[in-house]
Amino acid sequence: MTTADPTKFKVAKTARVKGIAMCVTNLPGTQRLFFGSSDFKVYELDMAAEKPQPVEFTGDGHQSYVTGAALAGNQLVTGSYDGRLIWWDIEKREPIRSVAAHGKWIRNVVASPDGKVIASVADDMLCKLWDASSGNPLQTLVEHKSMTPHHFPSMLFAVAFSADSQLLATGDKVGHIAVWDVASGKKVSELEAPVMYTWDPKQRRHSIGGIRSLAFSADGKQVAAGGIGTIGNIDHLDGPSRIEIFDWAAKTRVHEISDTKFKGLVEQITFPKAGNWFVCAGGDNGGFASFYDSQTGKVVHQDKVPMHVHKFVLNDTQDTLYAAGHDQIAVVEFKAVPAAPAEAPAAAAS
Repeated sequence: MTTADPTKFKVAKTARVKGIAMCVTNLPGTQRLFFGSSDFKVYELDMAAEKPQPVEFTGDGHQSYVTGAALAGNQLVTGSYDGRLIWWDIEKREPIRSVAAHGKWIRNVVASPDGKVIASVADDMLCKLWDASSGNPLQTLVEHKSMTPHHFPSMLFAVAFSADSQLLATGDKVGHIAVWDVASGKKVSELEAPVMYTWDPKQRRHSIGGIRSLAFSADGKQVAAGGIGTIGNIDHLDGPSRIEIFDWAAKTRVHEISDTKFKGLVEQITFPKAGNWFVCAGGDNGGFASFYDSQTGKVVHQDKVPMHVHKFVLNDTQDTLYAAGHDQIAVVEFKAVPAAPAEAPAAAAS
């Protein structure tokens, strides 16, 4: 049996896709991936194949970028800039239901680890919770302001469940984070990461950045937020990749990580089910994956990946990530291969 070892990092396989793969999820126990694309379509890709080829889902699909994908049992739920959520049968690759979910662009869609709830966030600044099996609405979480402090429209990029499915975190463009009790829909904490928001009043009166990713630690006690640090040139993602980790109950910052080696957006953060590390990925013109020690916040290992990573998913054994991005899907392995058992000593001659 292999175990995860971030220092064994290698890009094991890639597959070309049309346009930009903007989100990805994985069917546990397989190498079957489901991803949404900038060409408005949803695809399946089996990375176990010798030459993986995307297979398009059919039927009445999305009308804009597909930016969120989550699995709940044998159903795939996708969200799009068209404001709709679509439930798909993954075996037939056909839609089951379509819901007019949000009034503006959907930025992300996630499923609770217990498979019961779907959460979607969008630029209407709402987080909505849905029954995963029926598609019925459960809660609408209202917290994030529609305008930035400089009077431009804000955006709601990030959402994440805790491992026990009881908590949810949402994060917006100006660095505001809310932590919610899923069952009641009540806010239980709020946090601030303002360095991830850059305002340029001189060149174009333009803002950039924001919290692009959130993740709970395995024990649910900490929330990690990912984005980008202060940007010198708003036309490029030339700021340091940035992660801030909070004790959400105490509302205190535990770690503050600013990385100038691999610049750009931290598009996703994930803590494994077990282990003393977490992984993030993203990029600027290129892409990166970085592993950090969850206790110290120090780098364990980091390396380039072939493209800017928009989203990734860890497999169920937590030693491989499937990264979706510009023009391709990459399989990144970090497996520690156990040493072969030593041979038994030869019996002594009689």
